Formats: sequence, C-alpha cells, structure tokens
Amino acid sequence: MEEHDFEGTLVLERLAEINKVEEFFEAIDADDFSRAKMLMKRAHVDAETIAVVLKKMQQADGEH
Repeated sequence: MEEHDFEGTLVLERLAEINKVEEFFEAIDADDFSRAKMLMKRAHVDAETIAVVLKKMQQADGEH
C-alpha cells in the first residue's frame, strides 16, 4: 500500500487531526495491523472503514 491509496480520504483527515499520519504509514510499512487499527480507532474512524483499510493492507502484503 502506498500513501496515494489514501490521499484525500477521511482516514488521512482523521489521522491528521491527531498528528498520526506518519505513524500510520509506518504501521502499514511494517505490516503492523494492530497498530494501524489502534491509530484509526484513536482517530475515530468508523469500524467499516477500518475493516476496508485492514483488508487492503492484507491484500497488499508483500507487494511493497
């Protein structure tokens, strides 16, 4: 997964509000699903969106 996959999304907007965008991308790069989920929850991203992001992370595993 790349940063452009999230550009202009609610996920990034919410993460930016809590200054956790870089930490989120570090979690993605490390395939740290639990950390990415925790950050999205902390940013008040809804459960359905979190599930979609985690699914995309899983599908992209090994492609970066």
